[in-house]
Amino acid sequence: MDFVLVHGTTQSPLGWAQLEHALEQRGHRGVSVDLHTDKPLDDVDDYAQLAANQITARGDVTIVGHSGAGTLLPSIAAALDAVAVVWLAAYIPDFVNGRSLVEEIHTEPAKLFHPEWVGIDPIRDPDAARHFLFHDCNPGVQDWALGTLRAFIPAAGYQHKPGLRRPAAASTVIAPTRDRTLRADWIREAAVERLGVQPVLVDAGHCPHVSQPETVADILVNIVTDPPGR
Repeated sequence: MDFVLVHGTTQSPLGWAQLEHALEQRGHRGVSVDLHTDKPLDDVDDYAQLAANQITARGDVTIVGHSGAGTLLPSIAAALDAVAVVWLAAYIPDFVNGRSLVEEIHTEPAKLFHPEWVGIDPIRDPDAARHFLFHDCNPGVQDWALGTLRAFIPAAGYQHKPGLRRPAAASTVIAPTRDRTLRADWIREAAVERLGVQPVLVDAGHCPHVSQPETVADILVNIVTDPPGR
């Protein structure tokens, strides 16, 4: 199985390296895409096409998106005709009310994010990155992870109204219980209300693919061997 790995808003594709290795050890392949552009794209479908242009496989693929990439996952999954979507500590669009992320933040920001995280820039502040993103990593992994930091701001995703239809592909939500950015209780609630699935809980911070790549790889392989909804 090919797992298409979609980076979030604070890491480059380098952040997937450990998970790619863990998947390879299990006989699968992780293929990271790079959605960063010199000029922001105008629409979520433009980002989906950018991802699709980097992937040769179609159909028998699983999309794994981290953090803010959740705003783009439905479009990318549709473009690649994916069989499954994995929301890894990711924002889940409001398929119930059709609100954009921007609208949701304006309405109830404290419900989505820990107050201490709001306004923090981990790209410019390594100590903040260690505290909010990599606090559950050992020091050596933290040092490595700092080299993967890069800002990605897909404004089109933030402003996109998702509509009221869930993605056609089966969804799995991986919810870190020690996330210091997105609230873990919000992720769990959104998984049930917006996707109709119970989340897979992991004892990790916001980047479990960095702190616990083996655990995440096992979850992903299980999706292949025991697909959601079977």
